[in-house]
Amino acid sequence: MPEITRDEVAHLADLARIDLSDAELDHLAPQLTVILESVASISGVAGDDVPPTSHALPLTNVFREDVNTPCLTPEQALSGAPAVEQQRFSVPRILGEEA
Repeated sequence: MPEITRDEVAHLADLARIDLSDAELDHLAPQLTVILESVASISGVAGDDVPPTSHALPLTNVFREDVNTPCLTPEQALSGAPAVEQQRFSVPRILGEEA
């Protein structure tokens, strides 16, 4: 794999709108080369017979079945509210009329 040059790092930094100093450019070029070589070595490990996975171990759904059960009526739910208006909790307005 060819090495990434200082000019290529400067071009990438310009595209990303990152201002890098000369010392940073000299420091990052060899690091990016190592990173790309590492990624290339990983992609060569998995063969065509290995399916892509998101987890090393199979996962099972831990959610319960969605079952309808009896619930509160609007009157029961609002029975303890200090103020009710049109089957809703009534609270003091905190914003002005401009909203």
